[in-house]
Amino acid sequence: MERLQAAGGWVPFSTYMDWALHDPSHGAYGAGRLQVGPSGDFATSPSLGPDFAELLLPQLLQWFQQQPGNGPLALIETGPGEGQLALQLSEAIAREAPELRERLELVLVEPNPGMAERQRVLLAEAPLRCRWQSFAQLQESPLTGVMLAHEVLDALAVERVLWDGQDWRLQGVSLVGDAALELAAGPPLSADLRAELEALIPGPSRPEGWCTELHVGLAPWLAQAAASLSQGQLLVIDYAHEAWRYYAPQRSNGTLMAYRGQRASDDPLLEPGHWDLTAHLCLESLERAAAASGWSLLGQRRQGEALLALGLAQRLHALQQGSPAELADLLSRREALLRYVDPSALGDFRWIALQRSGAVAAQPLFLQDPPLA
Repeated sequence: MERLQAAGGWVPFSTYMDWALHDPSHGAYGAGRLQVGPSGDFATSPSLGPDFAELLLPQLLQWFQQQPGNGPLALIETGPGEGQLALQLSEAIAREAPELRERLELVLVEPNPGMAERQRVLLAEAPLRCRWQSFAQLQESPLTGVMLAHEVLDALAVERVLWDGQDWRLQGVSLVGDAALELAAGPPLSADLRAELEALIPGPSRPEGWCTELHVGLAPWLAQAAASLSQGQLLVIDYAHEAWRYYAPQRSNGTLMAYRGQRASDDPLLEPGHWDLTAHLCLESLERAAAASGWSLLGQRRQGEALLALGLAQRLHALQQGSPAELADLLSRREALLRYVDPSALGDFRWIALQRSGAVAAQPLFLQDPPLA
């Protein structure tokens, strides 16, 4: 409230979203308030068990093996959450590819102090060397390897834009009285944002009150990521829609959602700093921003199809071979594997592979169709 008052009573939504998520004292991530997992605020694929990391591993190994020479390699995870995926991958690499242990280090890019502290505790006994670095630090000595962005880009601050019947305007957050917040229209869009929006929205203007998001944080994030990786791949795993779906007339309130305690809400103003805020990616926005930052697109696929290409069906079949004493664990793992591919759950994620420098690599494993049985 004090910040809003100091700002004149209104700020663009991107400013509010950044405060609510990343303020080191009051933000949901910055202060380390959010808990990731089935019993926390929201579940992610790694929080359901190690199978997700083990399925992802062959893709990472393919990319590591394609790097030239025998120099050091890095597995860079951005926004590592609780650190579960980083730990699971380091354990899987040490077990399945021990020859990489001396060459490979785990580098975590976590801007939120509260989350970084939890990651350090979890990864204290990880079998790979670990260090925490910012993008600014990595840019001083860019690394070779693979970068992961698992459910990271959907938490970048977005601008909300509103059609008022005559013009496109920024939507922001205003202070009502001394303690209430409301979404309120602000100034007309700048020429740059208007051009970006109109390139994504074909056809006539939308109905009055129609609202959506623009991903203004993508371009700077991808530029920083590119400058941190001298050679290698970036794998983005996140909810994403094509522009024709994202900006369809019937999607009149965008994709912005708030999450807390396994509950979802379309009200982004609930208890600022205590709820996760996310907005789906627009594939075209991501691809354009990536190209402008020097990334080459290798391809994209829905998570369900990607995991089937990496052996999920065989893993499901193997669960049938367990003993009766393992039944409870086997059923839990089976449920998690099915959630990974369920299109109404985690199966609707997109895997988007980008490459930095060097010759275009062989087709990623996750884009290849699995052999017929």
